[in-house]
Amino acid sequence: MKADRETNRLPLRAGAMLLLAVAVVFIGLGWHRAATSGDDGDNASTAAAQSTQSAPAESTAKGNGPTSAPASSSKVADAADVGSVCVLNAGTVTGLAGKVSDSLKQSGFDVSGAENLSTGSISENTVFYDDGNEAAAKKVADVVPGGASTDPRPAVFTRCEGELAVIVVTE
Repeated sequence: MKADRETNRLPLRAGAMLLLAVAVVFIGLGWHRAATSGDDGDNASTAAAQSTQSAPAESTAKGNGPTSAPASSSKVADAADVGSVCVLNAGTVTGLAGKVSDSLKQSGFDVSGAENLSTGSISENTVFYDDGNEAAAKKVADVVPGGASTDPRPAVFTRCEGELAVIVVTE
């Protein structure tokens, strides 16, 4: 009878080991996704973003549209007054912070970095500013693809201290 009991334990042990192995695999996949979710290594999307951003400049250079040289130089002058900006991706679009930071850099803003932000409390593109930086925040919000609202920095938000924090959720 003792042999019957031990054969019953073997499938239980095998099942437990199988579940443990599956759990380890899923933990590894989750860690990998979390570690690489902010990567801008997707060359196809980067190349597509660069080609769409350079298309308007080419059309104005050929005379197909209004001249934009004075407007772009004034944007660069406005961007110099803003100071440093950091971009945080709080949405589900992979690489969004990198795309927005590239767009801000092309507009002349000093972008210190692009990272992910895990939060569910921000549902729209937002620029957080410190006291006295509301005008600078509005300049950045006007350039963010898809637009952004401006809000005073909450006391509990400690990321990007001393900089304007651009939190992006959607394109």
